[in-house]
Amino acid sequence: MKNLNKEFWEQRYKSNQTGWNIGYPSTPIVEFSKTINDKGKNILIPGAGNAYEAEYLFHSGFDNIYICDIAEAPLKNFKERCPDFPEEQLLLTDFFGISKNFDIVLEQTFFCALPVNRRTDYAEKMNEIIVPGGILAGLLFNFPLTIDGPPFGGSKTEYLTYFSPYFKIKKMELCYNSIKPREGNELFFKLINEKVNDRNQANSERERNRLQN
Repeated sequence: MKNLNKEFWEQRYKSNQTGWNIGYPSTPIVEFSKTINDKGKNILIPGAGNAYEAEYLFHSGFDNIYICDIAEAPLKNFKERCPDFPEEQLLLTDFFGISKNFDIVLEQTFFCALPVNRRTDYAEKMNEIIVPGGILAGLLFNFPLTIDGPPFGGSKTEYLTYFSPYFKIKKMELCYNSIKPREGNELFFKLINEKVNDRNQANSERERNRLQN
């Protein structure tokens, strides 16, 4: 198993091994953003990489976008493209160390880059940092999970076991407007945070989901 730490990701950028970087904002994220009526919402994009989605949102009038990445190189790339972006909203840190709360978190190629054994931690952390009634939305890969990666795949059935204990599932379905290279391999999802603080309760719900599936 690769050690997917800060050094690993910095080296990927240094060697230009950034196959996830499409060079423009992802169409499904752009279309979803058009449904957000309040442009003052606190929005986080974790594992944002070169953050083309954040650039699009910033230039579309969203004021409170936060970009998080463990690697410094992509944040520097972003700042060069968007010199007016607030410095304090660039978070060079491990996502799991974030303590600020957000109204919306947008998922785009971060979940699939985490070690698979951290997927439960991801759901728990999202429950922690998203306000009650807040939204987690974006894209998850829809192809068989293997040890090769990143990116690591998965299925709707698997993903529901992580998120159902914490979130109301508003949508999780095959993405109809994926970019061409990812057609048929993405799920678009929208979840509403139900703010579960009892880990035992969440674990019990996860076990029920596992047995049902």
